[in-house]
Amino acid sequence: MTNHDAAVNEADDSEQLQDGTDGKRERSTIEFPYLDLDAAIEVANGVHQVGGSSCGWDQLAAQLQQAANGGGFRLRVMTAKTFGLVTYGQGTVSLTELGKRLNDPQQEKAAKADAFLKVPLYDRIYELFKNGTLPPSDGLENEMVKLGVAPKQKGKARQAFQRSASSAGYFWSGNNRLVRPAIKGSTAPAIQPQEEPEEPEKKKDKDDSRWRHPLIEGLLKELPEPQTEWSTEDRKKWLEMASTIFNVIYKDSDDSRGALKVVLEKNSAK
Repeated sequence: MTNHDAAVNEADDSEQLQDGTDGKRERSTIEFPYLDLDAAIEVANGVHQVGGSSCGWDQLAAQLQQAANGGGFRLRVMTAKTFGLVTYGQGTVSLTELGKRLNDPQQEKAAKADAFLKVPLYDRIYELFKNGTLPPSDGLENEMVKLGVAPKQKGKARQAFQRSASSAGYFWSGNNRLVRPAIKGSTAPAIQPQEEPEEPEKKKDKDDSRWRHPLIEGLLKELPEPQTEWSTEDRKKWLEMASTIFNVIYKDSDDSRGALKVVLEKNSAK
C-alpha cells in the first residue's frame, strides 16, 4: 500500500468513527483534499527550506514537527500533492514547478490561485459559479455531492474548499463570490487600456521637429552660434531668405497680400 492509499484510508476511517457508521466505506468519485491550501503550502515551504527542490520524507516530517509514519503527516503531504505542489516516491518529496513558483515571493500569489484550480472538485465548482454568487452552505454541499463527493464527507469538503478559496484570493470581492484574483505577473494576459486619440493640437506641437518644413530646418541651421559675431548685412540676407521661404511654404490670406522688404538703416555719426 502506498503512502497515498494509507492517507486516504485513514481519512475515511476517521470520517466513519466520527459519524458512527459501520465498516462500509462510502467513497467519493471526485478528488479533493481533506485539508486546506494552507496545509499544502506548509508542506511546500518545508521542502524548500530543507532541501531546496526535494528532500527526504523523514527530513520533511522533522521540519514540520510531525511523525514520519503518522497519518496526520501523510495526509498533509497528500494534500500538497492534490494541490499540485509536490510529488513523492521512494522516500523523497519533491516540489513541482508550481511548488517552486509558490516559494518565489514574486510569483507566490499567482501560484496560490493556480494551485486552487488544480483540485478537480474546486475546478468544477469554479466553472459552475465563476464570477457569480455561490449558493449558501447547504446548497454548495449539495452541488459537491452531485459532482461526486460522498454525502458524509460533504461538510468537510465544503469547509476545506472555503478556506482554500480564501487563502488563494478567490473571495476578494466577497465570501459568496468566486472570482479569480487579478495578479501582476500572472500568466493570464493583461487587458491593455485603449489609448485615447491624440488631439490635433498635440500632434502639431510647434516644438516637435517632425512638423517643421525642411526649408525651415535648413533656415535654422544657417543661424550662427549665440554669443558669436554676426554682421548686420548677414542678418539682412538671412531675413530676406526667411521671407522668401515663407512665401514658398505659406499661403497669404486675402487681407495680407504683398511682399516683405528688409531695409538696412545704418546709424548716422553724431
